[in-house]
Amino acid sequence: MERTPIPVLTVQTAPYEDQRPTGGGGLRRPTALFESQRNYLPNFVQSLLSSVDLRDRQGCTMVSSSILGVYNFCPIHVYLYVCVYVYLLIFKSLIGRLVIGQNGILSTPAVSCIIRKIKAAGGIILTASHSPGGPGGEFGVKFEVANGGPAPDIVSDKIYQISKTLEEYTICPDLRVDLSRLGRQEFDLENKFKPFRVEIVDSVDIYLNLLRSIFDFNTIRNLLTGPNQIKIRIDAMNGVMGPYVRRILCDELGAPANSAINCIPLEDFGGQPPDPNLTYATALLEAMRGGEYGFGAAFDADGDRYMILGQNGFFVNASDSLAIIAANLSCIPYFCQMGVRGFGRSMPTSTALDK
Repeated sequence: MERTPIPVLTVQTAPYEDQRPTGGGGLRRPTALFESQRNYLPNFVQSLLSSVDLRDRQGCTMVSSSILGVYNFCPIHVYLYVCVYVYLLIFKSLIGRLVIGQNGILSTPAVSCIIRKIKAAGGIILTASHSPGGPGGEFGVKFEVANGGPAPDIVSDKIYQISKTLEEYTICPDLRVDLSRLGRQEFDLENKFKPFRVEIVDSVDIYLNLLRSIFDFNTIRNLLTGPNQIKIRIDAMNGVMGPYVRRILCDELGAPANSAINCIPLEDFGGQPPDPNLTYATALLEAMRGGEYGFGAAFDADGDRYMILGQNGFFVNASDSLAIIAANLSCIPYFCQMGVRGFGRSMPTSTALDK
């Protein structure tokens, strides 16, 4: 039986003057603003997609995820409708693909990993980052480019210029994607010769395989389970990292299940900012101060920031943890095989790496 093509609508809109991306191609605003300003989210996503260079658009793949904290306020379906624009108006009749983590969830490092592995044109992440989420919190959209890194200033400026002149966007109100079902889903859309393709992938698998190629999992597993095992405590802060912590540290590397806390992703992150620092990661800090655990860590909501604590709650800043890695490169198989071209650090920094 022949399926009826899904209708495609062109929506007239008015541009906004305040959609300049900051912080690596991201736009973060109060959730209430997205709710109250007509077409605010579709406008920005449309501007973002239109910024992709014409030579990179043909037949390309885009990666997408939703970092909770925004999920009930803005179902990822709304974003999917807008993404159809790429395949209808930019790609014409060429086949395109949208890759999404199961249940809409992917950490920022996982999005970066998938972009590089499948040679995607980029990735879009719906996230409140380390800010409070939910209706009373914040909502944001981040863009990663083809190298898996955040959008550079030149791309952010292009998005902003487009956003100031935008007059319309295309949307498919009746498109429904089953985000829970792994595998490919295809949709016949109005005025399109080839199906619109959405592929749902396991949220952890590809990233876990990357980690296996970088680190010595057998040695780490022995450290966590052997006769001289170290006890660890990892706080996912009710963000996207919960599934990664449980799957990688507990299931794969053998850490006891109670080593991981706050691993259920929540819309509002449990009412606390998912910011891994001494102010907000108090549950982890108190546990580490007791001296029972030898290593502790906390992650922010989308998994690209962390805090490390040593025994008795000793705070290890990011510059020192980088210096420790640099001083022990022989323990990391990836660097033994590939070598090292240099070290990168961000502010605030220290002289530890220099020493």
